[in-house]
Amino acid sequence: MDKLRFGIIGLGRGMHGVKTIATNEDAILTAVCDLKEDKAKTVAEENGCDWTVEYSDLLTRKDIDVIGIYTPSGDHCNMAIEALKAGKHAYVTKPMDVYTEPCTKAIKTADEAGLVLAVDFGRRYNNQFRKMARDIRNGSIGKILAADLRVKWYRTQDYYEGGYPPGWRKSTKTEGGSASNQGIHGIDLFMWLIGKIIDVYGLKRTLNHDMDTEDTTAAILNLEDGGIGTIVTTTCATPPSGDTIEINGTKGSILWNKEAQPYESKEEYGGESTGEIGNNIIEDMLLAVNKGIPPNVDGVEGRKSVELIEAIYNSSKTGEVITLKYQ
Repeated sequence: MDKLRFGIIGLGRGMHGVKTIATNEDAILTAVCDLKEDKAKTVAEENGCDWTVEYSDLLTRKDIDVIGIYTPSGDHCNMAIEALKAGKHAYVTKPMDVYTEPCTKAIKTADEAGLVLAVDFGRRYNNQFRKMARDIRNGSIGKILAADLRVKWYRTQDYYEGGYPPGWRKSTKTEGGSASNQGIHGIDLFMWLIGKIIDVYGLKRTLNHDMDTEDTTAAILNLEDGGIGTIVTTTCATPPSGDTIEINGTKGSILWNKEAQPYESKEEYGGESTGEIGNNIIEDMLLAVNKGIPPNVDGVEGRKSVELIEAIYNSSKTGEVITLKYQ
């Protein structure tokens, strides 16, 4: 496999990418970028790479093949588009973006350039969830009748005031709220498990924080096969109970909780996969670029959860049921 040279921007969550690159002999960390000069310099020294505070420096380098983007959510796709136009493959951390329009533009840009665009959803690489998805698709619980996702987290006001730039998590220009930031992990997984959603009715509120973004949402989903789904997200839960997924079918049920209820498949499989599949975003990019194997979450797949969250917000604003078109 040909080695790939990576540039990483955003050294908060982006440290996950830096550390993952270090464990893969086919990945090279060429340069890192962060608004905080001292952080960029320290990480570069620790990893033997270059550093910069200017994103444009990554774009113009000839020795970078892939750019990993770990910036505020509302910047993800615009930065990915810049990378793609500069001839780089790109991936973004979750969510793909705050709105579907930039997602669609990024997908089009990647297609036109013939480059890879991916989204890093850590739970997609977890064998527990891969088995769960496979069991559902193999019909082990039958037709889905009811499906519920509950995301009960807690975040302080200081959390929303913090970050870099300060306060980005409480601005609707750069973030959505409990659904698009904390809930996105569970929402992407939930949508992957339950299949196509026809339409949604949603509510959003800011109940216990001083900010523009929401801290609580609720939604009712109309599933393709006639089942009903519900989603509740909040960062006001004290004590927090984490994420819970329950899916009830005609033959059985699945219950998973991040803290207390791991999923154990009743099926026997000869292996974890029937072909090559990435076990993290760096492996995903290596396989996609070198062998043409689609990443676990490409741009089209990543846009689905953004569309659902955007629909929940729009439904809350208009009071109408919103039909989804990108599912």
